[in-house]
Amino acid sequence: MQFPEYRPRRMRRNDGLRRMIRETRLSVDNFVYPMFVCPGRDTRRPIASMPGQAQLSVDQAVLEAKQCFDLGIPSVILFGVPDDAKKDRVGSDAWNGDGLPQQACRAIKRACPELVVILDSCFDEYTSHGHCGVVMPEAGWPDVDNDATLENLGRVVVSQAKAGADMVAPSGMMDGFVTASREALDEAGYSHVGIMAYSAKYASCFYGPFRQAAGTASGFGHRKSYQMDYANTDEAVREAGLDQDEGADILMVKPALSYLDVISRLRDECDLPLAAYNVSGEYAMLKAAAEKGLLDEEQAVLEVLTSIRRAGANIILTYHAKDAARWLAKSSR
Repeated sequence: MQFPEYRPRRMRRNDGLRRMIRETRLSVDNFVYPMFVCPGRDTRRPIASMPGQAQLSVDQAVLEAKQCFDLGIPSVILFGVPDDAKKDRVGSDAWNGDGLPQQACRAIKRACPELVVILDSCFDEYTSHGHCGVVMPEAGWPDVDNDATLENLGRVVVSQAKAGADMVAPSGMMDGFVTASREALDEAGYSHVGIMAYSAKYASCFYGPFRQAAGTASGFGHRKSYQMDYANTDEAVREAGLDQDEGADILMVKPALSYLDVISRLRDECDLPLAAYNVSGEYAMLKAAAEKGLLDEEQAVLEVLTSIRRAGANIILTYHAKDAARWLAKSSR
């Protein structure tokens, strides 16, 4: 089939034709909206590094969740931002049944029972050192004790399930973290609670604004002994395969925009639904460019989110979710 017999531009002549043959559809159904829960009441603390985002007290998180539900966004994921006085070496406040995400989960499920509430199941918001588990100083340099962390992870996911979470999201990249979560949930009678595994979580600089927002900057060392090397894709396939075999319900790639090849490869290699986290640094870059007038924010955001879908993600965790939902609704009228 050669020119002039085939003229591809014929099918690009107008919006109707382009819509008819569009291969990738972006929908509000694809979105999960992340929220940061802080102490207090009637509190909204703007996050300087993430324009448009804020730390929210439980009552404000409920209002935000209602807004998401009204926009058609099917799910939110909650991160706790406790006071420093609550933090310790093992992150024990993470499994406090009255912790901030647990409180918010209960309140949101009362207000919006049909909204899917996911709780992030990590320790870095709760540890005094900012790492994702129990630190093992005797290792010669500060490292995380994998198996001791798994014991605590079981406590965390059960406390979250008791609070009414529809799904937990273990994110520390510990070996065996899906098995530990699934066994703890099942033994406690929560076999119905799903697991969204941070299967391919890379050691990335694009988490910078999140770490400011959640107070999770590491006090020493780095996270390269448990988060993945950004040069690797075969490793992502192995990690995702392990999580799938261990009982994950959803696999995740994080970050998203610089890892579209990883998303595409996992889509080809794995059978489970695939999520991608459009992380804080990716969000902040577009916000900064739009504020300077270098990009049209609406067009740029929708192009980025569509590219993540095109790569193979079924689910996109994104701080753009509310704006994108409004823009998609406008374009469908």
